[in-house]
Amino acid sequence: MKKVLQFSGVISAVLAIVAIVLVLATPAMKFTGLLSETLIPGTTALFGEKSTVLGKEVVVYNPSALALIGWILALAGVVVVLCGIVFPLLKVKGINKFAGVMNLFAVVVLVLAGVFMFLVVPTFAAANFNGQTNRLAIGAGWVIAGILSIAAGQFAILPAVFDFIAKKK
Repeated sequence: MKKVLQFSGVISAVLAIVAIVLVLATPAMKFTGLLSETLIPGTTALFGEKSTVLGKEVVVYNPSALALIGWILALAGVVVVLCGIVFPLLKVKGINKFAGVMNLFAVVVLVLAGVFMFLVVPTFAAANFNGQTNRLAIGAGWVIAGILSIAAGQFAILPAVFDFIAKKK
């Protein structure tokens, strides 16, 4: 258990980075039409998609606001976790206590990011299909990314929890 605690920040950062990459690299949703199925890429769900028709820019898909916020929160979570790893290594007197606060903040940020990743279908449908979610299904990569982001948040809190338990004894 001591090894897991020692590397929990690194494990948390790696899980969050994998979640960020999965969001970008895998289809966010599958749209089932009358005659075909269309996979909507993760980048389209995050940033929207525009196309040029006869020299005029036309919006094909609007972005999903909560999915974009979740992705940004995952990025911020990685930065916060890395700060929580680096601050204790600096050996500065007051900054050690701040590292624990950073870990708590990382938990909140990463868990929120994971939850927002699961909300890509309703928010994308609201932005593009008038809230009709009956033909949309979330992509497996996004489900895994949401789970990994929440797990990254749980790994970020492990050192603080075990320090708290050790102080109680």
